[in-house]
Amino acid sequence: MKELIENIAKSLVDNPNEVCVTEIHGEQSIILELKVAPADMGKVIGKQGRIAKAIRTVVKAAAIKEDKKVVVEIIDKKS
Repeated sequence: MKELIENIAKSLVDNPNEVCVTEIHGEQSIILELKVAPADMGKVIGKQGRIAKAIRTVVKAAAIKEDKKVVVEIIDKKS
């Protein structure tokens, strides 16, 4: 799923080298932090969060296949 998010994000942004996905394993779920350049935040989130919601939907579908719970967080590189 980490690679899935990376591929989607890199195809959306202007600076694909700045895309970084970190996987954090929790007790009940996996948190995937998607970090992009501050200038690319709008491209990843989209109008009214539509692209971010679509990314989360695709990842959730992949997670269901593997019987896992996944949370996707989008963060800019400054944070």
